[in-house]
Amino acid sequence: MAKLEAKLGMIVDSVGNFFSGKDQLPWCDPDIVAGCEREVAEAGKQSDEFLQECLLRLSWALVHSKRSQDVQRGIATLEGSLPNTSDPLQQREKLYLLAVGYYRSGDYSRSRDLVERCLMIAPDWRQAVTLKKAIEDRITKDGVIGLGIAATAVGLIAGGIAAAVSRKK
Repeated sequence: MAKLEAKLGMIVDSVGNFFSGKDQLPWCDPDIVAGCEREVAEAGKQSDEFLQECLLRLSWALVHSKRSQDVQRGIATLEGSLPNTSDPLQQREKLYLLAVGYYRSGDYSRSRDLVERCLMIAPDWRQAVTLKKAIEDRITKDGVIGLGIAATAVGLIAGGIAAAVSRKK
């Protein structure tokens, strides 16, 4: 009986998350973004490697921000730095962060493509696997909502036609 209740609880939570649009990705406060920006400004006086680390932290903070302009800045920063990245681990990290940025901005198709590229580098990377599931869940949810809207529109049109035909009789 306890197992059944646990499974029902998981189903209810899953359905609740589906309709609430909740995701498992962390959010970042503007204070953290500002701190990372200061760190990048100060890192310019040090080694290039340290500057790159600071830029990666800033990119992480930007794509996890609640402010859409921060997310867009993070995407632009990552896209600008990705072509110059030869280290597979850094490439994996940047692809993942780009996927997060596109997910946050609602471009789920682009996000899915990026996370799949990331998984080609590291197939078992838990963060990327989790993000891919969140993307697929969101695409499914948007599809279900789209079908519901389409069905409602068809119903309204059919109802309007039926009402018009019955008035003419």
